[in-house]
Amino acid sequence: MPGFRTALRPNGFRFLAAAALAVGALTAVAFPTAAADPLTDAAGVIEQLRAVGDPLPPLPAPHGPTTAIVVLGHGLLPDGGMRPELVARLRAALVQAMVSPASPIIVTGGNPRGGTTEADAMAGWLVGHGIAPERIHIESRAGDTVENAVNSAEMMHTLGTGDAVVVTSADHMPRAVADFVDAGVAVVGTVSPQDLPPVVLEVFGPQQ
Repeated sequence: MPGFRTALRPNGFRFLAAAALAVGALTAVAFPTAAADPLTDAAGVIEQLRAVGDPLPPLPAPHGPTTAIVVLGHGLLPDGGMRPELVARLRAALVQAMVSPASPIIVTGGNPRGGTTEADAMAGWLVGHGIAPERIHIESRAGDTVENAVNSAEMMHTLGTGDAVVVTSADHMPRAVADFVDAGVAVVGTVSPQDLPPVVLEVFGPQQ
């Protein structure tokens, strides 16, 4: 399976285009009314990243509208609040969403607590951090990883997406990918908060 990310290096058109895409997507999500020049914005964020050191840290690979970003849930607190591990997954998903602004996002997880499912809690967090509600598709029936995969595969078929980037914790990823492949999903990338450099999460993702 191909790697989950592509390294951005300050050497040529590929770097500039990828950086512009990433920062342009960030601007569109965080400031939808702004008419910013993506190359100018890219330079500012690149300088923030470069201040930490060279070479520049990698970002997740961008994808288009036929690739779904699938975010797997994690057990909620008794009152329906999210545990830090789930927030970490969402921060990683937000970075992927920013560099892939045309990709639909599936949040999957049932197991309600305090009247809230994992998927509903995740959707609320993403909307609260700038993702358009119409971009988010809620799968709130799954009770385990196998059901995450099977139910997401059904939703992907309805959406017309052909493959997926799976977002979950690093120690959960091997089992998750295996279950998605068994469900017939072509997994073209994986993103976990543990594998993203902290500087990327700090610049492109919120802290809570």
